[in-house]
Amino acid sequence: MAEEVFILIAEDDEDDRFILKTAFDENGFKDRLEFVRNGIELEHYLERELEKGIEAIYPRFILLDLNMPMKDGRETLEELKKHPVFKHIPVIVFSTTHNEQEMKKCYALGANSYISKPGDYATLLETIKVLRTYWIKIASIPR
Repeated sequence: MAEEVFILIAEDDEDDRFILKTAFDENGFKDRLEFVRNGIELEHYLERELEKGIEAIYPRFILLDLNMPMKDGRETLEELKKHPVFKHIPVIVFSTTHNEQEMKKCYALGANSYISKPGDYATLLETIKVLRTYWIKIASIPR
């Protein structure tokens, strides 16, 4: 049985949220997925956890869309990576934006990885499997 972990996903599109949840489920992952619709909601979510002190539970990684309303992924990424606590949470940009300049900018802002959203469901299933396996089973992340 797969290990249960907490993953925070910032995605404004309702259909994409549903498809992501389905992809995690179909891969057999019983993860606690929390969805937020923009950068403001993401930061508020993490701030509420921070207020819990030693009881805080932070995500193992954040899956971050770039193009969201109110506060986009770029702004959010920059602010997370400047925060003394949140900067340690791996942030994986997961976006339809696929160009070299955008990727370089995200890595310069502190992204831990940049993945272009797959165009078909079968590829999404494989991408989620590889992504989760890497960040949960392979990567060494300090707590």
